[in-house]
Amino acid sequence: MTEWIVLDEAHQALRNVVAGVPADGWQLPTPCSEWNVTQVLQHAAGDQIGYAAFLTGGPGPSEDPFAPSGTLSTSPEQVAEAAMRASAEAWAGVAADAQEVSVPIPPNKLSAADGVRACAMDAAVHAWDIAIATGQPSPLTPELAREFLPVARKLVEPLRQWGAFGPVVAGEGGGEVAELLRYLGRQPVL
Repeated sequence: MTEWIVLDEAHQALRNVVAGVPADGWQLPTPCSEWNVTQVLQHAAGDQIGYAAFLTGGPGPSEDPFAPSGTLSTSPEQVAEAAMRASAEAWAGVAADAQEVSVPIPPNKLSAADGVRACAMDAAVHAWDIAIATGQPSPLTPELAREFLPVARKLVEPLRQWGAFGPVVAGEGGGEVAELLRYLGRQPVL
């Protein structure tokens, strides 16, 4: 647990979803059309480690989060826990009122509040990807979506050009969770 409730909630969402993947579910396709469940987990873990590295100056992920191999060196739970622990420990050292912290996404400097929300959004949305792929309920709540929408609107547009997010998905209904998912280029399950 950290003092960043939004990060704790997002990490718990990822933790719960990873624990809920059936043994034969790790090769299933995901809403991230190029990646299976294992690769999404590797990407999510790499992103959490990336945030920790930018905050602390420590080591980054051992493999490219944008080219996940699909092969784990340890259990999925251990991969997720190690990454979330690194992220939580890094964010625990950041003052809530810090006006500028280093982050691994452009513009590479954000307020602590926006940076932690971006990090948490990454974990929670990839938890959603894994949940949808494996038939689990959505881990995204309206409260989390409300936390993430403002930071998504600040950060996502420049990242679309590199394929980090698909185009906005047209549609209406489904509340804040669906609005966030559509904005991030995902088709919500209503």
